[in-house]
This record gives sequence, C-alpha cells and structure tokens, in this order.
Amino acid sequence: MAHHDLLIIGAGSGNSVIGPELDDWDIAIAEPWVFGGTCLNRGCIPSKMLVHAADLALAARHAPALGVHTTFDGVDWPAIRDRIFGRIDPIAESGLEYRHSLDHVTVYESEARFTGDRTFDVAGAPVSADRVVLAAGARSVVPDLPGLADTPFHTSDSIMRVDELPRHLVILGGGFIALEMAHVFHGLGSRVTILYRGDLLLRRADEDVRRRITDIYADRLDLRLGTEVEQVSHDGAFRFDLSDGSTLEADALLVATGRRPNSDRLDVAAGGVDVDRGGYVTTDEFLRTSAEGVWALGDITNPAQLKHTANAEARVVAHNLSATGDLWPIDRSLTPAAVFCHPQIASVGLTEAQLLADGRPFLRSLRDYSDIAYGWAMEDTTGFVKLLADPGTRLLLGAHLLGPHAPTLIHQLIQGMAHGLTVDQMAHDHLYIHPAMSEVVEQALLEL
Repeated sequence: MAHHDLLIIGAGSGNSVIGPELDDWDIAIAEPWVFGGTCLNRGCIPSKMLVHAADLALAARHAPALGVHTTFDGVDWPAIRDRIFGRIDPIAESGLEYRHSLDHVTVYESEARFTGDRTFDVAGAPVSADRVVLAAGARSVVPDLPGLADTPFHTSDSIMRVDELPRHLVILGGGFIALEMAHVFHGLGSRVTILYRGDLLLRRADEDVRRRITDIYADRLDLRLGTEVEQVSHDGAFRFDLSDGSTLEADALLVATGRRPNSDRLDVAAGGVDVDRGGYVTTDEFLRTSAEGVWALGDITNPAQLKHTANAEARVVAHNLSATGDLWPIDRSLTPAAVFCHPQIASVGLTEAQLLADGRPFLRSLRDYSDIAYGWAMEDTTGFVKLLADPGTRLLLGAHLLGPHAPTLIHQLIQGMAHGLTVDQMAHDHLYIHPAMSEVVEQALLEL
C-alpha cells in the first residue's frame, strides 16, 4: 500500500497548502480533473473575463445617450472564448506539470474514496496517509425534471466553452451564476430568458438589492418569475412546457439551480468524517473534521462557496498541519460576497431581514449613486449603498451595494468593520476624494 505523510484531495485551493515548510514531507494530491479547481477553470476567472467583454458591449450600446457615437455590431465569440481559455488552460496544465516534477509530491490523476481511517481507494489501488486535507470542492446541482437528462443542457462547467453564441439561451435558476451568465450572453448579443420559481432573484441577498436587481433584469431581458418547468424535450431545439401552461423554445439551456459539495463522491462516512444536512463536511474552528488527522477547506465544507474564503482556509490549514500547539482558528465573521452581474452587487454582514428576524434594533441608511457627482456623470439611476448599524455601539452591522464598482467600493467598509470602527469614525476620520465614486459610501455613513 502506498503511504504518504499528507494526502490532499482536490487541486484547487488545496494545492496552495503545499509550502516550503513541507519540503521534507511525502505529499500526494488526488485530482481527477484539471489543476486549479473551479475558480480557475470554470468559475471566477473565466466568468469575469466574459463579464468584462459583456460590459464593453453594453457600454457601446449605451454611450450614444451621453453623446458618444458608438454602435454594437456583434461579437466574435470564438475569439472571446479562445482569448480566455487560451490563457487559462496552459496555467492548469503547467500546475499539473510542476507538481509532477517535484520529488516529494505524487499526483494521482483520479478520484480518491475513503475505505477506512485515512485509507483510500485511488484508481483501484490502496493508499493511506498520516494526514488528509479534503478540498474536493462542489459541483452543479441538476434538478430531476422530466426529460432533462435526455437533452444536451449546459451547466456552469460547460457553458463558457460553447462553440457558438446561442441565439436564444434559457437559464434555469435565479442565483449568482444565473445572473452573471445572463449578463454575459445577453450583453454579447443572445436573447436570454430566465425561468425562476421564486418571486425575487438572489434568494440570500438583502431584500432591497433583490427588488432592485429583479426590476433591472425584468426591464433588460425575458424574466419569468414564479415559473416552473414541467417538461423538457430536445429535437434539434429545446422545448419547455411551463407551469403557466405556455411553451418556450430555445437553442441552448443553462441549468444554474445551485451547487452541492462533493463529500458523497469521497464516501466520507467510511472515513469517519461527519457532514451536515447539506452534505458539507463539518469542522471545528481550526478546520479539523470529526476524523483524527483529517482537515477540510473550501466548497466541500463552506456553503458560501467563495474563492477568497477557500484561500483563507487554505492558509489556516497549511499552518495547522505542521503546528505543534499554536493552531490558527478560521474567522468567518465577516465574509464579503459579490455578484458580477450588471449592475454589480457586493455585500458583507447581516441583511435587514436577518436583523428583523433576530429582533435586533438597527439604523438604516440608503443613498443612491445619483446623489453624488460621479453618479451624475454616469447617468446612473439604479445604483445604491445600503448600510445597517447598531444604534448603541454605532458599529456597522451590514453593507449592501448595487452599482458600478460595488465589489471594490465595499472594501473600505469591510476594513472598517474588521477593525471595529464606528460609522462615525468611518465617516469623519479621513477625507473622501471628490468627486470619486467613494463619496456615495461617505454620504451613506453620514446619514447614519
């Protein structure tokens, strides 16, 4: 039986656990897919490269309203796609080649499944390890819809690599993947229909954000809320029988109805690793699982499923693996998130609904982008900053931004929250550049 000091299952953020301090360890990585994980290959990076192209296409359409004579004449989809994956694929390949080149690292290009306490079946061969890191990520959820399995549908794994720009793309779902891909393909020239059974998009977002982005998307594309698919068929084109009695046809389908952790593929129960109701591996504050010598990080353990949280967790695990007593805890008390749809969305902390449900008193401030000079310059009519603060401590409890550069603007608020600054300190203790976009944050803070 092959035995290692450390076995890492998953080569996304798990790959970054390996540092110089482990040069004298015998390490193995089990990865059945490509190196780099979801973010590099089928998530954050390629999607944002597509988002940037869609932003430029929309800017060309909208510039005439500002007196700039631009037009949108379509896109060269293969050129857009190949620019992205022509850069990404070599990075994944070089990561695999680099790990293969290291004398103290063994790469298993296959799945690893628990067979017992830190013992595994890897491509039919037994493997064991003193320590194990579970970083196997998550995968798309495919609903059990009649006929769906017999159609050539896409998930986020494949939609960004299609050969042709769809004429009409139907998207099932109303979360961040649905919104980002709707922006990409609509922005680049496809007709897009979103089918979502809920009444507002982005189920976990603050309600003011949900209402605003739902209104924006309803004006921009074919958004059908409160709608379920009863039957899907494909005969050269997709046909959807909908819950309202209508039918819909399209040439492409993206299923974006959520993601689930890959704990089941690892058969973690056989290794004594506990999971919660959602299948996420449970850990303590040091990212240790219920099984001795087994740690977990990233999407397999964290429902937030964010690359920046996975990176932070990888740093914690990397330290704790070789620490003799000074273990680092993970701090997820402030976990910011962003949606790179159009307009962009960013949030951190509690929503208004959560505060109301907890019965916590709060102060509320909402300032529109149009309240500041740069908002006027952009003719922005939809963006806003919403802040929620504790009336006693004057600490910021939540921040929710919708509009251009929202994921960048929120960082000064995150930093203030992380360092325990009051809203008064954040508003008054430094100067805000005029007429920069950050003035909308200043005005929201001053309102509190």
